[in-house]
Amino acid sequence: MPSADLLGEQIHAILADSATTHGLARTLRAAAKEIELHRYHYASRRAWPNGWINDKPAKVQIGGGAHRIDGFFNIDLVPPADLLWDIREGIPLQDGSTAEIFSEHFLEHIDYPRSAKHYVREARRVLVPGGRIITGVPDAAFALNQYPGPLDATDETIDRWYSKRDCLRDVNTRLDLVNLVFRDQDDDPTYTPHLWAYDHEKLVQLFTEAGFTTVEPWTFDSTMANPKRRWGSVYVVATR
Repeated sequence: MPSADLLGEQIHAILADSATTHGLARTLRAAAKEIELHRYHYASRRAWPNGWINDKPAKVQIGGGAHRIDGFFNIDLVPPADLLWDIREGIPLQDGSTAEIFSEHFLEHIDYPRSAKHYVREARRVLVPGGRIITGVPDAAFALNQYPGPLDATDETIDRWYSKRDCLRDVNTRLDLVNLVFRDQDDDPTYTPHLWAYDHEKLVQLFTEAGFTTVEPWTFDSTMANPKRRWGSVYVVATR
């Protein structure tokens, strides 16, 4: 859309100005990223103006990024993906058209309750009766169970999750790790902020509220899920 393109140009001009304050710059960087994502979504929406595609893939991955699963149709807002689409605006599949949905470390990146609950309702809509959605997220209970407690440089959470991050030097207490799991908003363009935290109980409530018949722990399957995500995460499978 021309208006979004113009806004993007104006934002980049303001960001290039050395007089721009930190708070404004941080907000504008987030806005610039959303404009880029909007462009991807808008391009796909022009191809599918009804909001859903003609294909009916049996298995769908949401927000997989570079992690591809054999036999799954990958929908994401950034390349590479089989379809670029903003899931916050709905799942671009027809009613009762797919048997399985898989998402991993995606749900915590969309706003709650509006987008998260909309996504879960949409998942139920597009699943066939008896279809299932498998969801994995960072486990908030795991982070909280270690608090309060001492923190040292050899902490396993730091080593597994944050050892390569620029924010590592600012992880000084156990509460800093809790904040990263719940928020992860260190203004690094490489990483997408966390907007909500989940544990098993919250996932059960979320999917049950949307009308799923059962929500149970999911046995980790490395042929689908990313083995690097297993540690410190919680997975459930919800059945329509």
